[in-house]
Amino acid sequence: MSTEPANIKLQRTLDERCKGCFLKTYQRLFEKYHTKTVLRQDFIAFYGETIEKFKYHTSPEIQRELNHKFCKIVGISDPFLEEKTISNQIAMELYQEWKKKVFASANPFDLALRLAIAGNIMDYGANNNFNLEETIKLVVNSEFAIDHSQILHQRIRNAKRILYLGDNAGEIVFDKLFIETIMHNDVVYAVKGSPVLNDVTMQDAKYTGMEIVSDIISNGYDAPSTVLSKCSKEFIKAFDTADLIISKGQGNLEGLINQNDARIFFLLMVKCNVIAEVLNVEKGSFVVYNQTL
Repeated sequence: MSTEPANIKLQRTLDERCKGCFLKTYQRLFEKYHTKTVLRQDFIAFYGETIEKFKYHTSPEIQRELNHKFCKIVGISDPFLEEKTISNQIAMELYQEWKKKVFASANPFDLALRLAIAGNIMDYGANNNFNLEETIKLVVNSEFAIDHSQILHQRIRNAKRILYLGDNAGEIVFDKLFIETIMHNDVVYAVKGSPVLNDVTMQDAKYTGMEIVSDIISNGYDAPSTVLSKCSKEFIKAFDTADLIISKGQGNLEGLINQNDARIFFLLMVKCNVIAEVLNVEKGSFVVYNQTL
């Protein structure tokens, strides 16, 4: 378990390493959409201006601006639609198999939690080359680098209302299985306001049947994170009235970690060195983390 102090904060100046990650994402999209050189140059100029303008904002907030510009240049609203559809289909094909294993296991909560974290690998924004089944095998047999899972289990039992912050398409299917497993009667699942990278939207929630196990709301904003200052009144009400908040993925961690909110448990696979250093764990680690513990 990490020995990092509880009051971890994310620095407010953009890490230099994030800049290269941004460019890799859009270089892949340029190739996918066969973008003309002049349009690529237009984007690169905008990228430089945006990095300077938003240097004191979080990485997901910058991604929002870049996503808007890319969509405008290529004339599409959802650049990762194909990848999201495939991710949902792959996860749905695994769903029944793993549901049986979860409910037959000696510890359904632990296995469903691990599957929900394994699903976090399905992230085309961070990496378009991943193996879900290998990640599932790894997380099922690994120790968490930070393990507050038993406290999370107890908090779920005691909570009157749970807010669950979704992250990626595909991953949402394993979120659904986890919510089914905890059998709580008041869970609200939050999706992004509109398409950004491969983050979940209302369309993904409906496709995967999330409404069967939870209420679904939009957070009202289209950053690949939860940016409270920009979210809708409906979402803020759900956030403020929740006894427990389950936050999936790095993007939501980046948006919320400076809140130092005792209600929030961060569930994620650590995909980059920047977040690994923030949490004082190794890249590739699996984490269940409440920063006030």
